[in-house]
Amino acid sequence: MIEHLELFFKSIFIDNMVFAVFLGMCSYLAVSKKVSTAVGLGAAVIFVLGVTVPLNWLLDQYLLKDGALVWLGPEYADYNLSFLSFILFIATIATMVQLVEIVVEKFSPSLYNSLGIFLPLIAVNCAILGGSLFMQAREIPNLGLALNYGVSSGIGWFLAILAIAAIREKIRYSNVPAPLRGLGITFIITGLMGIGFQSFGGMLTGDNEPPEEPTATTTVAKEEKEIKKELEDKEKTVSYNEVINK
Repeated sequence: MIEHLELFFKSIFIDNMVFAVFLGMCSYLAVSKKVSTAVGLGAAVIFVLGVTVPLNWLLDQYLLKDGALVWLGPEYADYNLSFLSFILFIATIATMVQLVEIVVEKFSPSLYNSLGIFLPLIAVNCAILGGSLFMQAREIPNLGLALNYGVSSGIGWFLAILAIAAIREKIRYSNVPAPLRGLGITFIITGLMGIGFQSFGGMLTGDNEPPEEPTATTTVAKEEKEIKKELEDKEKTVSYNEVINK
């Protein structure tokens, strides 16, 4: 449970797809002019990441990585199909994106029209592929953690685009200098938000090292110091008694 919570919060705040590794910036900048549009695209990204990362984990574990085909028989134990990772990962992502596009067009035509070309472009969104590649690189041990990582990475991207969309809606009424209007002020705000999100790193990556165990040398030095202190206290007591007696 602790492992799941740590991965969840780390994926949202510390390893945020936008603010930490700068993936998915094209749609992040282009579709963040309105909150309603940002919410729709963010929900689609959460769904796609939540489905594709576990599916690609299964592909990696039972088909792609070195020795993954051992379940077919001992003679396949030496096969390594990892060179097919990009092709199969993108195929899985494209399939899920097509499913999302069909569902959005069916149940929310207005959102489908507002997202425009950026909805089918989720298939080539580097944040989506990055989620599967990071999952593979970090060697996530089980399917549950892979699902957790996919959903939490999607939530992190969703929070990023939702926050910048809300700020961009309000900043229209601000007196922004002419050279910084549009993408200029958006990049500055994104940098500041990235610094803010990175500050959460201390919550999970702080001083987690266990205290050093005392060595034999340290123990002996400590005992000598205590004995020396006791002798000094006795000398002070004797000196004080002599003064009183006099």
